[in-house]
Amino acid sequence: MRKRPSRALVPALAASALFLAAGCSADPGQSSAAARTPDAGASATTTTTANSDQPLAVAAAPAAAATSTAVAHPGTAGGKARKTSLKVKSYDSHTRRAVISAVAKGTSSPSPTGTPTPAGTATPGRTAVGDVIASAPAPGAPDGLLAKVTKVIGETADGTEVQTAPTTLDTLLGGDDAKGTVPVDPASFDVERLLPDVKVSWAKTGDIHSGPEGTKVPLGSLRVDVATKVATAEGAPASADASVSGFVQVKPEVDFSYGGGASTAATASTASGPGAAYLGVSGDWTSQWALKGRAGATAKPVRLPFAKLHADPVLQVGPIPVVVNLDLTCYFEISGDGRVTVDVEQDLKGDFKAGGTFGTAAGWTPVNESHMDSSPVRTSVTTAGSVKAALGAQATVGLYGAVGVTADLAPYLRGEAAGTVTATTPVGSGTKSDVAASGSWALYGGLDLSGTLQIQLAIFGTPVIQHAIPLGTLHREWKLADGKM
Repeated sequence: MRKRPSRALVPALAASALFLAAGCSADPGQSSAAARTPDAGASATTTTTANSDQPLAVAAAPAAAATSTAVAHPGTAGGKARKTSLKVKSYDSHTRRAVISAVAKGTSSPSPTGTPTPAGTATPGRTAVGDVIASAPAPGAPDGLLAKVTKVIGETADGTEVQTAPTTLDTLLGGDDAKGTVPVDPASFDVERLLPDVKVSWAKTGDIHSGPEGTKVPLGSLRVDVATKVATAEGAPASADASVSGFVQVKPEVDFSYGGGASTAATASTASGPGAAYLGVSGDWTSQWALKGRAGATAKPVRLPFAKLHADPVLQVGPIPVVVNLDLTCYFEISGDGRVTVDVEQDLKGDFKAGGTFGTAAGWTPVNESHMDSSPVRTSVTTAGSVKAALGAQATVGLYGAVGVTADLAPYLRGEAAGTVTATTPVGSGTKSDVAASGSWALYGGLDLSGTLQIQLAIFGTPVIQHAIPLGTLHREWKLADGKM
């Protein structure tokens, strides 16, 4: 079980999502029609899809569903996934044993659970061999649980103890379709500060705000501020006396889709793998940062992480709680050669989208998009040499504890100088740069977006990825100014 950073932001997880920066959102699918039938709890109800032609709705799970569970029994009549009152009371990730409890209405003690019926289906309030369980985060399963019951071991004071094995989402979703983009509650992130002077702010509906007084953050956004000294890199040609300050602000979203095209109506309740799938992260991005002083760096980039963030938003996909695991590491990176003194500032706004998409013909392929605009930048580069500085973030997104996509977004500023140069340039204004220097100089803005698709994406029920697939590097660079004296 992954060790979690201490919770630095109070509110609990809801379900929405992540970081980096980006763009495109997909409209949630229409809600499927639902019928009421007895569920696995003594008095609870279940939700089943009455019209398989309509996609399942994808939305943030309500706070009341923080412990929700869905159960399916693939391959049996009426075995489609349904919402249930069964709860995962505990889980041991080493033995893969879980204790499942069903609480009857009006009681505080677990109702009896037992063995499957001769037909292989569970009677009300019972856990059966073959059941597939999807649970929101539970004791022992902080990333949620997606598992198949392989053996009913026996009764305990808390419920029925069962042996489980890993399974995939297609055993629950079958021939259904689902598609949606869900924002992540910025208050749901756990924060680990890696440097002393790191401040975290967020804002959500209801005029709720957290962070330093006076910090303005748009609704649904998360902001991380940093200010620190830049130590001289080992092997650098000169000592450094530089500082970096700025912030990264994101409005994270999780993109999820599943297409049960590989299943037919006759076998809709049997896992046969999806015809399409997508998992990714997107959102709006804003960053503002400054680097000042003599940057004694090296040609090899030196990365300085300053904050790690984690959230487990729960997506409600029809009756199924799909737990998304989001991790974000914010960092500053600098490289250079020679002895360069800089005084640079840059503001960037835009969006990004990164993820993996699956189709039966092409398999898993990367999705990699970003659009950024620079606002006016103030720059001073002195002495021959070059410097490149980025304020970026690396994000990972996965399902039920299995990392599927890693993406790294790094907007940067790059300067080159031969001689001594001081330049002030209002970007995009067409105004001639104010230059006082001897030599030649050039200043560039840019961004790199890279990452990988991981083998764990097979959790959708798709063929196993034999090795990590690079997202490829999306590289954009634009000249801000240049000149000679």
